[in-house]
Amino acid sequence: MEKTKELKGKLLLLFIATFIFLLSLNVTTHMTYKAFPKPLSASKMCSLQISEQTLPPLNNTKHILVSAYMDQRVKGLDTRIIGIFKMDSDQPLYCLFCCAGQLSNATPTTILKHNENFGFPFITTDVINQKTGREEEQKFNFTVCISNLFGDYNNVLQFAQTLEMYRLLGVDRVVIYNTSCGPELDRLLQSYSQEGFVEMVPWPIHRYLTPSKGWLFSQSGGDVHYFGQMTTLNECIYRSMERSHYVLLDDIDEIIMPYKHNNLMSLMDMLQKQQPNT
Repeated sequence: MEKTKELKGKLLLLFIATFIFLLSLNVTTHMTYKAFPKPLSASKMCSLQISEQTLPPLNNTKHILVSAYMDQRVKGLDTRIIGIFKMDSDQPLYCLFCCAGQLSNATPTTILKHNENFGFPFITTDVINQKTGREEEQKFNFTVCISNLFGDYNNVLQFAQTLEMYRLLGVDRVVIYNTSCGPELDRLLQSYSQEGFVEMVPWPIHRYLTPSKGWLFSQSGGDVHYFGQMTTLNECIYRSMERSHYVLLDDIDEIIMPYKHNNLMSLMDMLQKQQPNT
């Protein structure tokens, strides 16, 4: 009998303890929920949609945007958007920054058109906006930028020779802008891309403009110089400058070959010792 009373007492204490625990858990959960901040109004929210186009046209303009990078070299002019703009179409542009679903206020931009357009109606343009960012850690010594592939170019042997020579010279990454190439070359470049040596950037410039296959507008016509070559080379500089110590601009049929050194790094080490202030 005494054991039965003792057991009932223990069960009663267990029930009371469980009830108190559940009550405290409910209060804690309720208070935690109340601590969340109220959502921002619709005018301060932005969607997280990102354009999947390599060359998204800028609405209500004759301009094409290419990419945006943080430029840490000039204080106060940090965000640089590379684009292709119509020469005779000038209008003020503003930037809105979307971060974690929150939309910033509109800020004015500075538009810098490059001088080299070779007479074509479209020109490489930088849109600069003040927005502080963080520097990217450099992880490459050398990056090579190869200008546009177009016309179903398919010289596999030439590409393989050039890429392997650059690998021997100490190049870490080769960036290639591809409008069109042949099927065999595409398979080769995909193989290099999978191992991380080549970075392929789609460049469908022909969908938006009539690219010229020549250097001068007076001789070749078209909207933009040589499939937008000046834009791709500028884009590659900003794509690579924060992650690579040196950036080389080259064509696939040209190789920067040191003749007194076994690789590019030893050449640059010597040049840096000769010119320590550069």
